Amino acid sequence: MSAGTIRSRHPARSEGKERPLTVHQLNELLLICSLVLLIAVAAVRISSRSGLPSLLLYLGIGVAMGQDGIGNVAFDNAELTQVIGYAALVVILAEGGLGTKWKEIEPALPAAVMLSTVGVAVSVGITAAGAHYLVGLEWQQALIIGAVVSSTDAAAVFSVLRKVPLPSRVTGVLEAESGFNDAPVVILVVAFSTAGPVDAWYLLVGEIALELAIGAAIGLAVGFIGAYGLRHVALPASGLYPIAVMAIAVVAYAAGAMAHGSGFLAVYLASMVLGNAKLPHAPANRGFAEGLGWIAQIGMFVLLGLLVTPHELVHDFWPAVVIGLVLTVIARPMEVLVSLLPFRIPWQEQALMSWAGLRGAVPIILATIPMVAQIEGSERIFNIVFVLVVVYTLVQGPTLPWLARALKLGDQGEAADLGVESAPLERLRGHLLSVAIPEASKMHGVEVAELRLPAGAAVTLVVRDEKSFVPGPATVLRRGDELLVVATDPVRDAAERRLRAVGQGGKLAGWLGTGSSATLPPDRPRTGFRRPFRKSTGRTSG
Repeated sequence: MSAGTIRSRHPARSEGKERPLTVHQLNELLLICSLVLLIAVAAVRISSRSGLPSLLLYLGIGVAMGQDGIGNVAFDNAELTQVIGYAALVVILAEGGLGTKWKEIEPALPAAVMLSTVGVAVSVGITAAGAHYLVGLEWQQALIIGAVVSSTDAAAVFSVLRKVPLPSRVTGVLEAESGFNDAPVVILVVAFSTAGPVDAWYLLVGEIALELAIGAAIGLAVGFIGAYGLRHVALPASGLYPIAVMAIAVVAYAAGAMAHGSGFLAVYLASMVLGNAKLPHAPANRGFAEGLGWIAQIGMFVLLGLLVTPHELVHDFWPAVVIGLVLTVIARPMEVLVSLLPFRIPWQEQALMSWAGLRGAVPIILATIPMVAQIEGSERIFNIVFVLVVVYTLVQGPTLPWLARALKLGDQGEAADLGVESAPLERLRGHLLSVAIPEASKMHGVEVAELRLPAGAAVTLVVRDEKSFVPGPATVLRRGDELLVVATDPVRDAAERRLRAVGQGGKLAGWLGTGSSATLPPDRPRTGFRRPFRKSTGRTSG
């Protein structure tokens, strides 16, 4: 397939009748896609060393392949880009929800909801005013830009903060905000991109509230039903669990959107429920979703890079810088200040949250909505948003770790959680738990007998330094060990709670009140039976 065979959606720009791909063209297309994926994977290594979010490198690949680059691919199909972008966002939100820990996000929910609603309104108003009065855009264009750039990107934030452990409240607020604020922002952009007059503000607020409520209800319902089904129906192969999890997440999005609710909120909440439901082969589920998420990000950003025309960005560079300056220096800090006013959050954490409002995939995808709606000046809106995202990601990304350290928000002493995976054992009416002891775990130095597992659970194997052995009661556990724990069905949950409690509180967990299982005596496990699994799902891994 030659570089210039990608056609526009405009009939006038197409030459001749569309023909199906030949086998040779398909082979060429597969080769190009494979090479792009390999280059993108290699770019992640560069990103990890430089501190820049990988999205910039993916956009660069797309620009290099475009009509002003070495690939000379002419592509301007905004409608196709929007459809693929929406599909990619569904996968990315599902992956984010699966990796969200409820215990970290629960205390941050009120603040995140305020940032995703009141904060978005503040940001849209201030940014739109700056775009209108400082840049001279019409009010409709200014409001569209204000709404588009009000959505933050958790992937961009945590890609540069992965080496700087932060307090759970900060990470919880930022992660929840990025998952929640997509929904109201999409509604605002669609409303502002209508050809006619925009509804009164109170009608718009009511519409947003209704769509969020419908999306939340459907997402939670699908998530709980899906989790119940996966925990009580044994699939014949372990590889089917990740597929089922992602299918349930997509069902939540589709059901929410078809019910005129927020599909994005639905998929995020459903995935969060599934991710915290202790499903069989949970690490494999998250690994599969993470792989799909990377593919979605790579494909989406490369396509966005193809859509942009670099030589047209020159005229919109300084307007984008001015609007971005208003957003970063005024709108985002005011958004954080107003939204978090009811909460007693230290100014250091508020300062980091203000600077950590990175824009990534969502704003550029949302900038295609006015293009599809054929709003006047929509191409300029897209160019301004594109430049804004690139420039301010370059400025904010590398400085985020430095700012976190300067504000003394690095939390190196927080004990790491255990990685526990469960596989049902059919005939034994039990489970096999694979437990990995991380470096910061307080399980280091604890003897097997001091774990005080409930009756019906036992450590059967320890893997240390690539060698395995059967432990005795006096065997001392160490960092990096991997344990295989067999637990009968009635005490499976109690055994996992006890393991996590010891990992966080050490051998005295329970007596010192550490962990949720501290009040549960080792000889009195919870005895609520679940229906036994009918077939083993195979080998597990830590």
